[in-house]
Amino acid sequence: MNNKSVQPHLFQPLIVRSVRLRNRIGVSPMCQYSSDDGAATDWHLVHLGARAVGGAGLIIAEATAVSPEGRITPGDAGIWADKHIEPIARINRFLRQHGAVPGIQLAHAGRKASSARPWEGHNHLADNAGGWPTLAPSPLPFGGELPKAPRAMTEADIARVQNEFVAGTRRALSAGCEWLELHSAHGYLSHEFLSPLTNHRTDRYGGSYDNRVRFLLETTRAVRAVWPERLPLAVRLSCTDWTPGGWDIEQSIELARRLKAEGVDLIDCSSGGLLSDVRIPTAPSYQVPFAERIRRETGILTAAVGLITSPVNADEIVRNGRADVVLLGREFLREPYWPLHAAQNLGHTTLASSPNQYARAW
Repeated sequence: MNNKSVQPHLFQPLIVRSVRLRNRIGVSPMCQYSSDDGAATDWHLVHLGARAVGGAGLIIAEATAVSPEGRITPGDAGIWADKHIEPIARINRFLRQHGAVPGIQLAHAGRKASSARPWEGHNHLADNAGGWPTLAPSPLPFGGELPKAPRAMTEADIARVQNEFVAGTRRALSAGCEWLELHSAHGYLSHEFLSPLTNHRTDRYGGSYDNRVRFLLETTRAVRAVWPERLPLAVRLSCTDWTPGGWDIEQSIELARRLKAEGVDLIDCSSGGLLSDVRIPTAPSYQVPFAERIRRETGILTAAVGLITSPVNADEIVRNGRADVVLLGREFLREPYWPLHAAQNLGHTTLASSPNQYARAW
């Protein structure tokens, strides 16, 4: 048989609830630090739009703060006000027009909030120099270039932030988002609740495993109640803190089971980000085993991330059932048309089509 006549699983459609992805290639949420008081700009339209034109099946907009205090930097995307809806809706209309499913990641930065943009130093901003007070499960600073000590959240703070996630979900729906992801990774607020290294609480949100996962499970339940049943809900997890005594893959597997019971459809499997002094053994596809184990042991859909650059590698991940979706980050920054090149590389140019305006180039 001619191998070129066999459709690689990377280019098979995937249906999740009522949403159909044209392939298994997605754009991972990547902060651009280029919003205007939280509002998306022309930069975001061109940035995300180029990836839709380039053939991605799913495009998840960057970590979008549910409140001003939840931003990583003053340039972060936001969804805490109605003025943010139309700029996102404009982008989503373009993404759909070019065949991609528009998604969004809702986030709160916790103790890593109030920092400068990366090209401006990425250090904590003083409250009197454009920064703001931060909050977290416990008053433990991140350290390094982010030394600001957060205020420990009260239960009233927790309820308020959960309500902000719900309000952000409603706005995301109004903006035409069809895929919603909750950010519970990379050392931001929800991840800070999960890990015993950053959660030293003694109330019902700290201590035992059941208590540490309570914030995320409650938030997920509240979001799922207003996010339509027909639309997919995902959660990004850091599947390990890469340090003894921290959050790990075994805890992630159990949490994935519980999230599935709350109506979550997919776990976006990343890792790290909680601590400033951890050495992570990075290598091509180094995080794929997390997606593989969670998928195998819980039956939930998973997305694989982490130094995935080769079309053959991405195809192998899906073809061998290691994950259902491959999300690319830095590789999409380098090459917006990666899916079109991947289809060509794998001998399946009919499965990914460029727009008419560019057709003469392929």
